[in-house]
Amino acid sequence: MAVPPVIPIAYEPKSRTESIGRYADGQFLASITYAFPEGYRPDDGWEQHKRLYTVLHTFDAEGRYRDSEIWSAGTWAEQQRAPDGPDSVLSRARAHLAKLLRSLPRRSYTNIAIRPFQRTVDGVLFGLVIREDEEEAWAELYPDRLAFAEPWNGQYDT
Repeated sequence: MAVPPVIPIAYEPKSRTESIGRYADGQFLASITYAFPEGYRPDDGWEQHKRLYTVLHTFDAEGRYRDSEIWSAGTWAEQQRAPDGPDSVLSRARAHLAKLLRSLPRRSYTNIAIRPFQRTVDGVLFGLVIREDEEEAWAELYPDRLAFAEPWNGQYDT
């Protein structure tokens, strides 16, 4: 079965798709995720290259990509030096995500359906990208690495 032009993504509370839904101007997909720049090969000092991002992608009602707000809260190394408290990298990322979500008028958390898109920031690929091999095709959310495939019911695999 071919990849559909609009990919369903199921809202699942307390999971990796807990920050998706609809708002007054369309649909949104938000997350907090660590990522390395494209082509980076981990070696000594990798902790300085692994960055934590707060991400908010917006789409129109038909799932066409509109824009992204992508912000780095810091590195894995910074998080390890100060893992707790309001100034930790993770706390800053969570606070920024909450602020972004509050900015969406009439926000509701629910299933969405969006079209593939790509954007690169800081050398990191963000988007919903079509992938295929000899046996199957799927859509993969980057850098979160969530894969969506048959039966195209919005459930993801990691």
